[in-house]
Amino acid sequence: MSEKQRTIKQPVSVSGVGLHTGKQVTITFNPAPENHWYKFQRMDVEGQPIIDADADLVVDTSRGTTLEKNGVRVYTTEHVLAALVGLGIDNCLIQMTAPEMPIMDGSSWKFIEALEAAEIVEQEAPRDYFELTENLTYEDPIKKVEMLAVPQDTYRCTVMVDYNSDVLGTQHAGIYAIDQFKTEIAKCRTFVFLHELEALLAHNLIKGGDLDNAIVLVDKELPKEKLDHLKKVFNKEHVEVKGKGVLNNTQLHFYNEPARHKLLDIIGDLALVGKPLKIHVLAARPGHAGNVSFAKKIKQRIKDEIMRKKKNLHIPYDLNKTPLYDINQIQKILPHRQPFLFVDKIMEITEEGIIGVKNVSMNEDFFRGHFPESPVFPGVLQIEAMAQVGGIFALSKVPDPENYLTYFMSIDKVKFKNQVIPGDTIVFKLFLLTPIRRGIVHMRGEAFVRDKQVMEAEMMALLSKVKGKEVKQPAEVS
Repeated sequence: MSEKQRTIKQPVSVSGVGLHTGKQVTITFNPAPENHWYKFQRMDVEGQPIIDADADLVVDTSRGTTLEKNGVRVYTTEHVLAALVGLGIDNCLIQMTAPEMPIMDGSSWKFIEALEAAEIVEQEAPRDYFELTENLTYEDPIKKVEMLAVPQDTYRCTVMVDYNSDVLGTQHAGIYAIDQFKTEIAKCRTFVFLHELEALLAHNLIKGGDLDNAIVLVDKELPKEKLDHLKKVFNKEHVEVKGKGVLNNTQLHFYNEPARHKLLDIIGDLALVGKPLKIHVLAARPGHAGNVSFAKKIKQRIKDEIMRKKKNLHIPYDLNKTPLYDINQIQKILPHRQPFLFVDKIMEITEEGIIGVKNVSMNEDFFRGHFPESPVFPGVLQIEAMAQVGGIFALSKVPDPENYLTYFMSIDKVKFKNQVIPGDTIVFKLFLLTPIRRGIVHMRGEAFVRDKQVMEAEMMALLSKVKGKEVKQPAEVS
């Protein structure tokens, strides 16, 4: 029996200060529909834009993981995302009143408490895991970062950190399954060496920093004047350290709390893959930059596997069988008309893709001007024909397709491999690369004439509902 996706039953809010911006912020975790994953919404920005938790949107990893979409940023996302993954929540909308997540105590614990108070509930859709069949590696020889993912029947993580320091030295941490996150990892706080802290303060960074939201490691004796300076900076009566160790002698939750926090960061950053994982991650000297790069490699592996599976699907070359949609039915769905209707039949529609047919005739109007002595079906019109097939797929997912239009957003990875001439029949096969979300349809298409592939492309379109003369973006389609 397959596991079901999960969300929260009701909204719940957490307030605090952003570590780097120093701004007060309230974040609200909201229930979200199936196949939504995690999204952030900037309530303080005009239009209240939404930024997906997506590795491809990461723009900075220097002091945390920062996402940006259309010029709008969300800072320090990793601790919040780790809490969601650690509790097995698949779908959540995180609304925020300022650009940065609250640092709280430097861990994920306060977010865990809030999410559990909101009550986690099961949804109908099955959980779609990413699973490996072979090892996946990442290496940064300059930073000496090594990451490896191996096949596993659960989400497991093992971490080693080595800071060449008498105070921290080499530490290891690990969990055997993600359900250990709450008890073994969630309370582990971020940490910083005092010399790094001084540099950040000198550059007016970590404006929301406090001795209560990070472990400050001291690897050398501190003179009295240094301690007095830190008292002023942090507005504390008492700042002390006995020799080398931890500033204010903070009591660690675990002897290897810094290594465990690095594991927390990995869980949060790998949430940017966009789906739950069943892998064992082994990481040596990880950081946000390496985590995000590894997340991008996993995302690419997911896309490659989707394409590999779809390529093996059978193309129905028996074009004499009764089509799913004939030309009359197509005209009830698509707004196009001759001479700009380039789909003659739809042979098959599944949950993931569509197969359509275009018969190329010498009577096509464009052949009068496009190489009339050596007629070749124009590549740009092959793309248009493929897009129309994809448009039919998108429109088949709404109950009233006659009230919707599809608009191109992007075309990518286009290749033309063989000529198409009058008399040819082109079979277009398209399949989803990502689920349809907020009306955005992202598909890959391939075109065949008999047993030869003639072209391929990736395309993205917006499915929009027409109301009078006004075009409005529809609610989420799944």
